[in-house]
Amino acid sequence: MNGKINIEKVVTHWVDSSDMDFKTMNNLYKSKDYSWALFVGHLVIEKLLKACYVKVKHQHPLFIHNLVRIAEDTGIVLLNEVKNKLAAITLFNMKARYEDDKKDFYKKCTKDFTKEWIDEIKSLTIWIKEQHLK
Repeated sequence: MNGKINIEKVVTHWVDSSDMDFKTMNNLYKSKDYSWALFVGHLVIEKLLKACYVKVKHQHPLFIHNLVRIAEDTGIVLLNEVKNKLAAITLFNMKARYEDDKKDFYKKCTKDFTKEWIDEIKSLTIWIKEQHLK
């Protein structure tokens, strides 16, 4: 996509979309649809990182879903702990999407497992917004 883009408008779009997905993630958790809650949780983080990408690079992000790669392409310095969390959350996208992985993923997505990761997603959401989108 060539041409000048309205950086503020595109960043706002990604953040607003992430915020809507955040609400959806919580609603899915409340309805006990744990695997989909985590899938949407991945989208929450992906969209915030793409907002960061647009803010820094002044261009649209690549059509990828790997959270570590998006963060690194943005220039965000990742501690190993954060990098590992992003890598794990990236798997929620793949495991919920592809049939071969779904059954095992569904079994893993207990209430406690999902709550633990939703808490991590919430923490990362705050970190990204406060450190990289102000």
